Amino acid sequence: MSRKTTPNPGRLLVVDDNKVNRLLLGRNLELQGHTVCFAENGRQALEMVRSQPFDIILLDIQMPEMDGLEAIRQICTRWPSGDRPRIIAMTANAMQGDREQCLEAGMDDYLSKPIRVEELVAALVRSASIIEVDLED
Repeated sequence: MSRKTTPNPGRLLVVDDNKVNRLLLGRNLELQGHTVCFAENGRQALEMVRSQPFDIILLDIQMPEMDGLEAIRQICTRWPSGDRPRIIAMTANAMQGDREQCLEAGMDDYLSKPIRVEELVAALVRSASIIEVDLED
């Protein structure tokens, strides 16, 4: 087997409290060939990450019950960086300093809403370039 990077990370978890956002983002990702699961808040996301593997989590920052910043803190505490999925913050809160706050909390990347397809694809490619997959020769 050879080691190779791939631009298609596979299993994605979309975490957003807004149903329309989940459906639109999920549909776009599925059209790109990804397998997509959904959670409505950080608490549900943590339960899903415990029970099944994901390559990338697209995590909204502002949600009820448990917001994205608390969810990433708990994920970073429970799983070391090599054992957890890549996590991309999504937020409509695009003020100066928000990106830095997300990255300091443990996010791997950052997208502001409304999410543009080309920015989403670029973030997925950046994440996929770090995820190595075994491919048979």
